[in-house]
Amino acid sequence: MSKPIVAVVGRPNVGKSTLFNVLAGERISIVQDTPGVTRDRIYADCTWLNYAFTLIDTGGIEPDTKDVILSQMREQAEIAIQTADVILFMTDVRQGLTDADAKVADMLRRSQKPVLLVVNKVDSFQKQMPDVYEFYNLGMGDPIPISAASRLGLGDMLDVLAEHLREIPQEDTEDERPKIAIVGKPNVGKSSIVNKLLGENRVIVSNVAGTTRDAIDSVVTYHKREYVLIDTAGIRRKNKIKEEIEHYSIIRAVSAVERADVVLLVIDASEGISEQDAKIAGIAHDRGKGILIVVNKWDLIEKTDKTMKEFTEKIRQTLSFLSYAEILFISVETGQRVGKLFEYIDVILENSNLRVATGVLNEIMAEAVALQQPPSDKGKRLRLYYITQVSVKPPTFVVFVNDKQLMHFSYTRYLENRIRQAFGFRGTALRFLIRERKEKD
Repeated sequence: MSKPIVAVVGRPNVGKSTLFNVLAGERISIVQDTPGVTRDRIYADCTWLNYAFTLIDTGGIEPDTKDVILSQMREQAEIAIQTADVILFMTDVRQGLTDADAKVADMLRRSQKPVLLVVNKVDSFQKQMPDVYEFYNLGMGDPIPISAASRLGLGDMLDVLAEHLREIPQEDTEDERPKIAIVGKPNVGKSSIVNKLLGENRVIVSNVAGTTRDAIDSVVTYHKREYVLIDTAGIRRKNKIKEEIEHYSIIRAVSAVERADVVLLVIDASEGISEQDAKIAGIAHDRGKGILIVVNKWDLIEKTDKTMKEFTEKIRQTLSFLSYAEILFISVETGQRVGKLFEYIDVILENSNLRVATGVLNEIMAEAVALQQPPSDKGKRLRLYYITQVSVKPPTFVVFVNDKQLMHFSYTRYLENRIRQAFGFRGTALRFLIRERKEKD
């Protein structure tokens, strides 16, 4: 069974993200004293008293707003409420009970879900309890006083939460589902790709660059197999990062790549490949992830019979270190080739988990040495004794040699190319660890 879902909801700026970060144990959600900073719901796995649950942080609910982003945040919060098993309804003791709180309470009552009324920013229980009692007027049960920033009252709140979680089946198996991170510059269509694959407005899509500020997870099923999609903030050039907020978005994109099995690098066909795309690709390559280069907005390009070939060559030239990566041209707008994404992802997953028998590897290496003599320096020639694969994701090989200094990068690349010729390994990096074998060995 899946883990119970607990959603943190409330109007903007009552401290939802602060509570979320304290419970999650890391800075996952962006916190700033500006209403509307947390734009999308964010997920984290938490445990309390042996109860595991998934916590969702939501954008603040502004019940009557006409602002586009705020109204979309309200829709996101409503989706979170619909999917939650238990709701933490947060209010602010300093601002007191507001009309907006009453409207959020009405929305939560209609959901018919268990609701814990949490009153935040209670830094002194002794002095502020009379203000807490005011929240009984919402008719949502006993208000639970806490201070998320000072970490006061959290144990009592979680104890009450645990009572609700007790009846919900727990998940104790490790998540084996493939994780797919979707990265790229702002406004290239990453969120639109996620929405197309999910068939619902899961991620806020706006033509304002950098709308998706956090990395968020969604689950999608294709051919009876579940995948976790990680949609990341568009990574901007450092000199364009003026807000502290963007800094956290970049950290999050890097950590999203760390979590992923396969990275989709999304490029805007109308803008072409750029240095910035190369930097983003480098993050994934350095971490040895499976990579699929997705060229979006292909419908906007005027084409001849050579357009795709020329565009591919430009990508290969700019991303020369990603010669192994697959390239797929799509249009989310028209749906062109979007259905092929999972076919490519499955091939990359298969290749990143591929194991080659040691005997076969040593035959390939012996043939490679026979065809191209290893380099030498000052009369000493490189000797390759033995090769074996030690791990997958990415496939990693240990090569035993007589002198590590003689194993030049170019010869390692040559050996890699020979292994790729034999087994493909399309879409995944290969790692080579060079070890010296001593005379007595």
